[in-house]
Amino acid sequence: MFDYQLEKHYINRSGWLRAAILGANDGLLSTASLIIGVAAAQTNRETVLVTALAGLVAGAFAMAAGEYVSVSSQSDIETADLKREAMELEKMPEIEMKELAKIYMNRGLDEKTAAEVARQLHAHDALAAHARDELGINEITQAQPFQAAIASGAAFVSGGFLPALVAFLLPMENMVYLQYFFSLIFLVVLGAVGAKIGGSHMGKGILRIVLWGTIAMLMSALIGHLFGVQVD
Repeated sequence: MFDYQLEKHYINRSGWLRAAILGANDGLLSTASLIIGVAAAQTNRETVLVTALAGLVAGAFAMAAGEYVSVSSQSDIETADLKREAMELEKMPEIEMKELAKIYMNRGLDEKTAAEVARQLHAHDALAAHARDELGINEITQAQPFQAAIASGAAFVSGGFLPALVAFLLPMENMVYLQYFFSLIFLVVLGAVGAKIGGSHMGKGILRIVLWGTIAMLMSALIGHLFGVQVD
């Protein structure tokens, strides 16, 4: 007997995964860069840790707020489009049904089948059909501001906690180089985790995040050097 199993898809994770990976990556690089800048100027552990904590708190709230505002704007657009579609369905349902049938015809159905599919979907839930097939809005991809904000803020703290832990546990004399070294390791892990959760190619995920993370740290070091912060 044939044992059929449904394919596993990951698109339902796209919203919160994007915010989480962005938050963790930003938290890691921002905190590591702060620590590198301060540690290059002095070896006072308390100052470094206070700077890291301040960066973590400020960054987490900034990331959460920015993500909430951004995704809320998307949600407002979706809500406005749905209201407009509901009004059109109320005023001219036949025209909207023909419009839906045309969408299905463009996807490969013949005219008779497309008209019948549109008729049955209109009878079941016309707004949901138009939201999904005309506007591209569904319950999986629909904007979730609070979810994105919480994921982004929490991920920032998670990412930033790692370089802060390095600053707390390891010798201050070599802190700049230790931060570079462990940040690269953390970036590899972050890329692997993101690829695993998202079901994408792990090598590409790791390479992408390590490459851009390295560029960000090098640019931070260059700016610090230009402003007179010398790494011995």
